[in-house]
Amino acid sequence: MAAAAPAHARPRRAAAPAPARRPARAPARRPRPVARPRVAGGVVWIVLVASLLAGIVALNVAALRLNLESQRLDQRKDELLTETAASASELSSLGSATRIESVGVRELGLVEADRVTYVRARPGHP
Repeated sequence: MAAAAPAHARPRRAAAPAPARRPARAPARRPRPVARPRVAGGVVWIVLVASLLAGIVALNVAALRLNLESQRLDQRKDELLTETAASASELSSLGSATRIESVGVRELGLVEADRVTYVRARPGHP
């Protein structure tokens, strides 16, 4: 058996070299990004969408007004066609020979001819 050597007789181990220390440097400062408010981008989108919606509403209102005007004009056209038909009927009845004869007898005192006489002019004589 081998005897253990006393502690002072044992060879010393060399201490592990300490890691080389880097000189202490201040951490590199990154330039701070310019603070861009995120709200501004959101507001731009909100304004854009709101203006588009307002445009759509304006177009719908204009279309509604045009439809109402179209309906009013169609109704007026129908009224005028009815009035035209009534006027044509009245004109037809006022222009009938029977009515003209009765007005002539009643209001103008004309008498009905008993006999119609035709006279022929000879050619060449005025």
